[in-house]
Amino acid sequence: MRPFSMSTRYKIPESVLVVIYTPALDVLLIRRADGMGGAQDFWQSVTGSKDTQDEPWAVTAAREVMEETGIDCSAGSLNADALQDWHLENVYSIYPRWLHRYAPGVTHNREHLFGLRVQAGCAVRLNPREHTDYQWLPHRMAAERCFSPSNAEAILLLDRFALQEAPPHREIVL
Repeated sequence: MRPFSMSTRYKIPESVLVVIYTPALDVLLIRRADGMGGAQDFWQSVTGSKDTQDEPWAVTAAREVMEETGIDCSAGSLNADALQDWHLENVYSIYPRWLHRYAPGVTHNREHLFGLRVQAGCAVRLNPREHTDYQWLPHRMAAERCFSPSNAEAILLLDRFALQEAPPHREIVL
């Protein structure tokens, strides 16, 4: 049983998964700093939970992308129009090692899927508390490299969603 106090703040079991990809369908994968049961190579796309129950999905997605990669796709940014809500969700069992982060009795998470199309060579700045490395891989290889089956499935959806053209990337030349 977990101790409960008025100051306990549990994670909300609603999160986003953002597949970041280039026009050539190369996918950004980031390696978790905390691994998974001792695994050294826990590669994934950007993920993260809502901060509040009423936080819009797109706001959560943009915040997590910025926190984990340094890529700004928030409203008004150059990449804002490239963030695509895929209008799909996964529901999955929370890994036992992370159940303590959630309120007692919470065992499943609802994950909302997004894609973010960026230009090849897009600069990535990792948060070292969360991730230790990154790599760009062709999307099928990236799907094979992911630890999470739902992440791999989302990456394979690029065959479908990347064909729906994102608005062109805007560049400012000074």
